[in-house]
This record gives sequence, C-alpha cells and structure tokens, in this order.
Amino acid sequence: MVLVAVPEMSEITVPSVTTAKGDLWVFGYGSLMWRPGFEFEERVPARLVGEHRALCVYSFVHRGTPEKPGLVLGLDRGGACRGIAFRVAEKNRADVVAYLRAREQVTSVYREVMRSVWLENDARQRVSALAYVVDRSHVQYAGRLSLAEQHRHVLQGHGQSGANRDYVTATVKAIEAEGFRDAQLHQLALMLHGDALHVPAPTGDRESR
Repeated sequence: MVLVAVPEMSEITVPSVTTAKGDLWVFGYGSLMWRPGFEFEERVPARLVGEHRALCVYSFVHRGTPEKPGLVLGLDRGGACRGIAFRVAEKNRADVVAYLRAREQVTSVYREVMRSVWLENDARQRVSALAYVVDRSHVQYAGRLSLAEQHRHVLQGHGQSGANRDYVTATVKAIEAEGFRDAQLHQLALMLHGDALHVPAPTGDRESR
C-alpha cells in the first residue's frame, strides 16, 4: 500500500509568527536538537508539558519514501517532553520561520503551534516557543506502533536526508548529551546497534595487495 500526502499549508501554519515583535523561541525535540540549521542567540535545555516525543510520523521524504516509509519524531498528545529551546534574534525571525516551514512542512504532517516551555536555566523562566506537533488526522500519522514495528520501518527507511537509523542514533546521542534518557528511543537504538554488530562480512575476492 502506498500512502499519499496532500499538503495543506494554510491550515496548519501560524501566519503571525513571522511578523510578531521580539525574539523568537523555537523548541527542538528531534533532529533540531543536533542539527538546527539556523542562526540562534541562545540554546537552553527546556521542557514542554502536555505533549510527548514519539516516533509517530511516517517519513515519505527525509528518511523514507511513500513506498518504504521511515519513521520520524513528532510531538503527540499527553505527557511531557524535554528538548532544546533556541532563541532567535528578532531580525532573523522571518528567515528562520521560512526555513523551518520548508524543512518541517514538506507534506504538512505537522501543525505549527506556539507552546509554553519551561527553560531549565538558572531563571527557570517560562517562554512561548514555536513547535511542530503531529497532525493526528494526517495520512502520515503512524499512531502508537510497537517497538518491533518501529524497528522494521527504521531499518527500511532511507530518504533525502539519509538513513532512518542514523536519524534515530543521532537523536539518542543528542538526548544523552543533555543528561537524560528516552526509554523507548534508547531501546530502539540498542536494537539497531545489535543489527549493525550482526551484519555478515562481505564475500568475494579480496583486493590484491
């Protein structure tokens, strides 16, 4: 079965986010943690309450194809999520939002929203941050897959940004670098590491010396 996504950008973006005054905070919980791709003034560990990080998005572009979907992270309903808040200077606000929309909204599987996040710095302040939350009505919403199903999709996934397994591994390393763990992601990373250890050695003639 091939799933087809139809972009509906106007229904899920926040138009005023580009024109609002002041610096912009952006909340990263997946690849934005280790590859933000935009200029920022400050990078602070942060916590968002009300949604959690989950491998709940079928990837048709960056880490898979419609024929062989990979799996990427989304913010899904319930719980809490630790990640990184990036502060973007007001002068760069429009450019950064345009970049994020081009990166995150390729198939419009995410809703662009503003969420309260708590910065884990000395001030412990609460700020409003731009975040990308999964659209549960979208064809790419995978829901709650078993660990075995996640493993299968990640193994097969390969898209414009590379292998799906590299995405999972890099995200786990970024989470560990911040001093916490995501139990299910870490378990999946261990399974992927085990796969790599059991790849059979290549056969055929060795290169002559």
